[in-house]
Amino acid sequence: MSACFDSIPLPSGPAAVSEWVLEVEGVTKPYGALRPLRLDRLRLADGDVLALSGFDQPAAEVLINLLTGAALPDSGSVKVFGQPTSAIADSDAWLASLDRFGMVSDRAAFLEPFTVVQNLAMPFTLDIEPPPGDVRDRAVALAREVQIPESAWDRPVHGLAPAHRLRLRLARALALGPSLLLLEHPSATLERDDVAPFGRDLRQIAQARRLATLVITMDKALAATLPKTVSIDPSNGRAKEGLLARLGFGS
Repeated sequence: MSACFDSIPLPSGPAAVSEWVLEVEGVTKPYGALRPLRLDRLRLADGDVLALSGFDQPAAEVLINLLTGAALPDSGSVKVFGQPTSAIADSDAWLASLDRFGMVSDRAAFLEPFTVVQNLAMPFTLDIEPPPGDVRDRAVALAREVQIPESAWDRPVHGLAPAHRLRLRLARALALGPSLLLLEHPSATLERDDVAPFGRDLRQIAQARRLATLVITMDKALAATLPKTVSIDPSNGRAKEGLLARLGFGS
């Protein structure tokens, strides 16, 4: 058999024929590197939390764009919630489809002079000086969920430590109740001592929400905290053979 993979462990019985949150089949996409991005096969179900390695930061950005429908593959297909991204009709439909994603990326800007609570109020209202009481309550609940300490809630974002900035990105990604959470090299700016606590908290939050979560990372310490890890060979887009052998796949 070819060295491709599904979400791991594989479902059995009736669940095996249910819709996947995310399906990638035979995708290639040139993007100016020496070789194109390749991803042979990936499937993610509700509640799966998967670390995916083998994509550096430029490749991860391309992959995120493919998964969200911002770009289309040159070959292969991407389906999200059973819908091919190639079937998105226009920009309005694409923008509507983004409501089901939560994205954690350094490319997403904060309002740096504003506080943590004000930044977390932004998904709900533009009235943030100060946010209405009910909106503040929702922002505070998100801050608590991602373990941002109360002492940081009313501090400007530009003064936050990298670990708190990452947790703020996670909280903002969770704000509108996404069905699929995508994280793009989230630990790249963290101190080493902060990586494992973040990974453990991410796992707990994703599992509590039963949220399909894909973490694109080259950080072995982060991947070790997550329930499933797959390493992709960038030359062919397939899961590395050593992993398949350990999982009991035959040849």
